[in-house]
Amino acid sequence: MDFWAAMQALILGIVEGLTEFLPISSTGHLIVVGDLLDFNGETATAFKIIIQLGAILAVMWEFRQRIFDVVRGLPSEPQAQRFTFNLLLAFIPAVILGLAFADLIEHWLFNPITVATALIVGGIVMIWAEKREHEIKAETVDDMTWSLALKVGFAQCLALIPGTSRSGATIIGGLVFGLSRKAATEFSFFLAMPTMVAATVYSLFKYRDILQLSDLPTFAIGFVTTFIVAMFTVRALLKFIANHSYALFAWYRIGFGLLILATWQLQLIDWSTAQG
Repeated sequence: MDFWAAMQALILGIVEGLTEFLPISSTGHLIVVGDLLDFNGETATAFKIIIQLGAILAVMWEFRQRIFDVVRGLPSEPQAQRFTFNLLLAFIPAVILGLAFADLIEHWLFNPITVATALIVGGIVMIWAEKREHEIKAETVDDMTWSLALKVGFAQCLALIPGTSRSGATIIGGLVFGLSRKAATEFSFFLAMPTMVAATVYSLFKYRDILQLSDLPTFAIGFVTTFIVAMFTVRALLKFIANHSYALFAWYRIGFGLLILATWQLQLIDWSTAQG
C-alpha cells in the first residue's frame, strides 16, 4: 500500500465517521469526496460500504449498556421484547427494497449530481419538519408503538437514494410521525445497527471476487479511523440535540448541495462522469 492509498483511506474514514450519524448523508459525502480523490470503481464502492461497520461498532459501544439490558430482558421483559420487535419491523422495508433495487440505484444514482439534488431537497424537508407543530406521541423509544416503528422503517427507505441520508430520513421521519427529538435520534442509532451490518455483509458477498488480501491495509485504516471519529461524533450529536434543532444541518445540506451544482454548472469541476 502506497502513501496516497493510505491518505485516501484516512480521509474517507474521517468523512464516514463524521457524517454517518449526522442527517447530512454519509454516502453522499463519500461519493463526492471519493470522486475528488479519484477513489472510484467497485473496490472503492465496497470500501465505502464496509467501513460503515466501524461507525456501527462505535454506536454499539456507546449504547452497550442499553443493548445488554435489552438482550438480558428478551426472555421475560415485555419492554425489551417490544423494543426488539419494533426494531426488526422497522428494518424489514429497507431490506426488501434494498435487495430489489440496490444494483439499479448504484448504477444510475451514485453520482454527485444526484447527491447534490437529494441534499437540497432533504434540507428543505428538514426545515419544514422542524418548523411544523410537533405532536409528540412517543417521548422515548420505549413508548413507540409497532405502527410508529413501521412508519420510520418506510422513511428509512428514502435513504436508498444517495444524498438523502439514512439518519436524516429516520430522524425527520420520526419527528413527522410523532417521536420526540431524543427518541427519533436514538431510534435512528439503533435502527442503523441491523441495517448497516446487513449492508456490509451483502457488500462483502457481492464484491467477494474483487477483494484482495492487498486491500486489507487500506480497509483497516478506513475502518479504524471511522470507528474513532464516529464515537466522538455520536457523543457530540446527543449533546447537541438536547438543546438545538436540526435546522443547522438542513442549511448545511442546502449549502453543500448548491456548491456542488454551482461547480458543475460553472465547469469548475467535472462531475458528469463520477460514479460511486
